[in-house]
Amino acid sequence: MKREILMKEHKAVRENVGYYDFTHQLLNVTGPDAGKFLDKMFVNAISKLGLGQATYTTMLNEEGHIIDDVIVFYVEEERYVVSTLYIKEMIEWFDKHKTNEDVTYEDITSKLTMFAVQGPKSKDLINSLVDDNIDDLQFFTIEDNTVGDLDIEVARAGFTGELGYEIYVPTEKKDLLEKELVNCGKKFNLMNITSDVIINSLPGEKGYVLMSDLKGCNPMEVGYGWTIDWNSDFIGKDALLRAKKEGIKRDLVGFTVEMEDAGVEAGNELLIDGECVGRVTKYTYGFTVEKGIGYALINTERAKIGDKVKIKTSSGEIDASLCERMFYDKSNSRVRA
Repeated sequence: MKREILMKEHKAVRENVGYYDFTHQLLNVTGPDAGKFLDKMFVNAISKLGLGQATYTTMLNEEGHIIDDVIVFYVEEERYVVSTLYIKEMIEWFDKHKTNEDVTYEDITSKLTMFAVQGPKSKDLINSLVDDNIDDLQFFTIEDNTVGDLDIEVARAGFTGELGYEIYVPTEKKDLLEKELVNCGKKFNLMNITSDVIINSLPGEKGYVLMSDLKGCNPMEVGYGWTIDWNSDFIGKDALLRAKKEGIKRDLVGFTVEMEDAGVEAGNELLIDGECVGRVTKYTYGFTVEKGIGYALINTERAKIGDKVKIKTSSGEIDASLCERMFYDKSNSRVRA
């Protein structure tokens, strides 16, 4: 029964529209030096964002290793909102590295709820819900909107690999918004997504990562070199420059197995001729691509995309093939529809 639920919810997002409460922890960052301070904390140049824009970025320690990956929204003059899953650790890190910058930050997680509305029919559903049409809302931007007397914010973003939106509403009014959303969703066969497809099969097919995939790596080792602004003086930059000069020796790649229930788990070794060449960071079944898929951090001197490997599981060795980490919609046409 569980597999049937997973497949049904997965397909609802891929083929129609689904919604779920996907509220992350939110840090409000304000002040004349807010952008400058965030430039120091993250590898992207946050201060270059235009009003209403958002960006994906990572936070590093002094060794250049990723300690958090986040979305940063520039919501109004001298005010940014950082979406994270590790806000306590982030605040401690900010406190440790704040010097004379004129900036303040506050945990506002309890004040806002975010509903993710994802799938090919998400735009039509949102347009039937809100007062101001969102047809012109660009990818990774956020705008104020209303649903009658409800003040909300709508971001074009998501973690599913489909056209999708995220609606932010004051927490005390989340039930009112959900009621309106569900009511408008009836004509679109809106499904409430309740299973872990939102962090496993849906993002897994698209190559999206969790911190469990990134831990101990630098951005260049996981395909995020494009996020680095080398003109910015961020924490960990010196270590990244050294790593860049030495050459990247690890890579976060994808793999496939033909068995649906392969018993693969994070931490399993990848073997070539009996030699360990990497370790699994994620495994799930991809209901759209119809095969077992996952990510592995490999030693690039011992393995490469296209290689056949063995995965050493608790029940024996499983055949697998290394591939690009994105298994679905490689052109991004669906996300940017």
